[in-house]
Amino acid sequence: MLSINNLNLQYGSKHIFRDVSAQIHIGDRVGLAGVNGAGKSTLLRIMCGEQEVDPGIVNRASWFTVAYLPQEVSIELGSRSLFSEAESAFDEVLAQQEELDRVSEELALLDADSPEIESLLARQGELQHLLEGSDVFRIRPQIERVLFGLGFSAADLDREVRSFSGGWIMRLLLAKLLLKRPALLLLDEPTNHLDLDSLTWLEEFLLGYQGSMVIISHDRSFLDRVTQVTWELSLGRLSVFRGNYSHYLVEKAQRLELERAAYDNQQALIRQSERFITRFRAKSTKAKQVQSRVKQLEKLERLELSETERTIHFTFPPAAPSGRDVLSLEGVRKAYHGQQVFDGVSFSLQRGDKLAVVGVNGAGKTTLLKILAGLEPAEGTIKPGHNVILSYFGQHQAQELAGELTILDTVYHTAVDMTITQVRSLLGAFLFSGEEVEKQVRVLSGGEKSRVALAKMLVRPANLMLLDEPTNHLDMSSQEILQEAMAQYEGTIIVVSHNRFFVNSFVNKVLEIRNGKATIHEGNIDDYLEWRRKMEAVQSGTGTESAKIKAPVHTSSVPESSGAVADKKTQRKQRALERQQLNKKLGPWKKKSDEAEREIERYESRKAELEALMADPDLYGDQERWSATSKEYGQVERHLERAYQRWEEAQQAIEAIEREVAAHDQ
Repeated sequence: MLSINNLNLQYGSKHIFRDVSAQIHIGDRVGLAGVNGAGKSTLLRIMCGEQEVDPGIVNRASWFTVAYLPQEVSIELGSRSLFSEAESAFDEVLAQQEELDRVSEELALLDADSPEIESLLARQGELQHLLEGSDVFRIRPQIERVLFGLGFSAADLDREVRSFSGGWIMRLLLAKLLLKRPALLLLDEPTNHLDLDSLTWLEEFLLGYQGSMVIISHDRSFLDRVTQVTWELSLGRLSVFRGNYSHYLVEKAQRLELERAAYDNQQALIRQSERFITRFRAKSTKAKQVQSRVKQLEKLERLELSETERTIHFTFPPAAPSGRDVLSLEGVRKAYHGQQVFDGVSFSLQRGDKLAVVGVNGAGKTTLLKILAGLEPAEGTIKPGHNVILSYFGQHQAQELAGELTILDTVYHTAVDMTITQVRSLLGAFLFSGEEVEKQVRVLSGGEKSRVALAKMLVRPANLMLLDEPTNHLDMSSQEILQEAMAQYEGTIIVVSHNRFFVNSFVNKVLEIRNGKATIHEGNIDDYLEWRRKMEAVQSGTGTESAKIKAPVHTSSVPESSGAVADKKTQRKQRALERQQLNKKLGPWKKKSDEAEREIERYESRKAELEALMADPDLYGDQERWSATSKEYGQVERHLERAYQRWEEAQQAIEAIEREVAAHDQ
């Protein structure tokens, strides 16, 4: 068990922690939430002993071991192989086993009446007790399970650690922590360097983990699956919420309502007392009451509002609509120095499609986006559609920003039809507020530069956006603002992101790159993962069903009549399969049709409301209201027109598929 007692920490005038107290018990699974700069990482460093505090602030039982994974680390791991470095997680266990073997050998050589036997037997018992549950004779399988689960391959085991990039080093450090199996895991953004496969594996591993854990993560899906309690750091205070991150958001909203009511009541009381004091201060007959009110205000513990949810909303600047067909790839192939990245990539996107690209690290996701952006050459055919205006966000853009410009100037000079106030609001969503927007780009950290580059890209009018990990360095609030804007965006999106919750709400297709091949899946990330689970279940089973479908029918070994019957059965099965596939195609188009119908209904309703407003003669006397109403009316009409276009496209596709189904049934 670990406890924190009345922790206080202050930098200048800013209180990081104010009387923070908390406890960790066996089996606790805690998600640590709070805005950037709230002190989350600092709290983990204090809990693991990396940052010192006064004696008695942090206490833990002697057997309660703690291991900490920082968000970033730069260390030299030398020339040891990957396997040897991972095996070092068991150094203590291996040393205990070596000592146990030595003690056992010494005991075997001693006489029964030797005076050393008693102490050696006692040490042997201690060592055996320490080694219980360590599974010391299965160390290699344990290491391989964790390393392979985190994305390393068998060929990597003998590679020198120093040959791996920073992201893979972070995976190795995570692997060592998991192999040590401490009583308490402290994980600061453990999913940052993981692809979807590794992330899914880590979730399953942590769900079966017997120890406790405290996790900081901007991946809401990960927190929802793994944690059961949420700690929130806000204004230096720690609040505990029972439930995962989604439950925390609901309970927090309820608490904020009560907090706001209490704050408003207290402010009303303060104003009333201050008015009384001001009015009667000079009257001797009221002196006693005035002094009483003054003392009440001095003793009053002023309530503070928590850092409430942001009210910033962001929408993409409108761009001219593209043609119906936005992008088409046929047989695209890419290789580096004779090493194939992918081969035969073919797919097409239509206006409004939002595609997530998934695959293990090194599969070629970033390379594909660079090819589409025209930054990498490739073989094959890539055809952009009519009037496609493309914008691209990649990691290299942060380094290409002009260092002498301020943050505000960098974004404002790129923005089209946006006021400085609007640009400042957008920068607020990307964690730049107040005087921070006047900082020169050259003094920013790498993460801050990435946020500026993303904001700069998003203010350019475009109808096809290519985004490579856009949520890196964004907190939850900023992610939600960007996520909402993506969902409302009427153009086409291709996004690479390991953040499932972020992309899940707006993508309608998933492109999986695996073993050099690319496959399109209809639906969002959840649909894709469900398909993967089913495929893995089939592969781990007998596979008889797939064998029945795929097995060829050999007619040479059976009589002709039997062969004819087999052929007819095969044809019926084939027709059934084709019909099933066609019906499967209907689902996404019906979903699009339904979504378009709901949008049409919403915009028609709003249009009628605005027309009623515009029929009021009083409106024309207020120039500001008339301008705002007229502008919104024009926007609603454009949205309505596009919604009708999407509905018509969906209906045409549905009718075509239904005709094809009918033809198969005949």
